[in-house]
Amino acid sequence: MGTGRVYTVEFKKQAIELAASLGSVSKAAEQLGIPDVNIHAWRKRLSAGKNEKSQAPVSSPEQDEIKKLKKENNELKQVNLILKTAAAFFSQDHLKKSIN
Repeated sequence: MGTGRVYTVEFKKQAIELAASLGSVSKAAEQLGIPDVNIHAWRKRLSAGKNEKSQAPVSSPEQDEIKKLKKENNELKQVNLILKTAAAFFSQDHLKKSIN
């Protein structure tokens, strides 16, 4: 039977995230000292709640902003990669000149 413990919504979300990061509900439950069925039930309820909310308009201003920021982030990652490659190239070129 249940222990009668009440868990906060934040704890439940963190337990679900821990299970996802560990790749195992049972490992997360063991670390938290709770039955694994709790995490399964919380995840099921959370996903059911998300499905109800997902019927909202697809293109909200927040979602547009997230898309814009993700695109900008990817572009900046590409620029950083190019700059790192160029820096490595020029540092090798500098070493060749100093040896000669």
